[in-house]
Amino acid sequence: MSNRIAVVPGSFDPPTLGHLDIIRRAAGLYDELHVLVVHNPDKEGMLPLALRLRLLEQSIADAELPGKIVVGSWSVGLLVDYAEEVGAGVLVKGIRAQQDVSYETPMAVVNNHLAGVETVFLLADPANSVVSSSLVRQVAGLGGDVSPYVPGAVARYLDQSTPSDF
Repeated sequence: MSNRIAVVPGSFDPPTLGHLDIIRRAAGLYDELHVLVVHNPDKEGMLPLALRLRLLEQSIADAELPGKIVVGSWSVGLLVDYAEEVGAGVLVKGIRAQQDVSYETPMAVVNNHLAGVETVFLLADPANSVVSSSLVRQVAGLGGDVSPYVPGAVARYLDQSTPSDF
């Protein structure tokens, strides 16, 4: 039996409980899961890449998620180039609402045409369906409590930072 390898890409800026839920569920579906911090030129970053990686690793460790999970980053080339490099045939994307489907579908089609990489959409848990990294950044930037929306490692980091850091 061949290994079933998948990639969960995202900006993870910062990681949220919604991200962690998708990672947990995807880890149960695949033999190996690569959680990949990718640069999105359409989004303004809050946290440096190295910090996002550390927060993801700590959040995954704290949650004691099952399976083989590799946390990494990719900033050069196409996402499907990374998938091919690690032998992944699937990209896993979390979907919160119709807007996400509209945004993700063209990319899924192109990724399949470019490299034969499939995209699997996992629907967000309703408890996390309204939470996004950008909403967390906005609430944190105004001094609000984001602990209900982010893993403990992220909440601890943001609690130690000042709103002017965002």
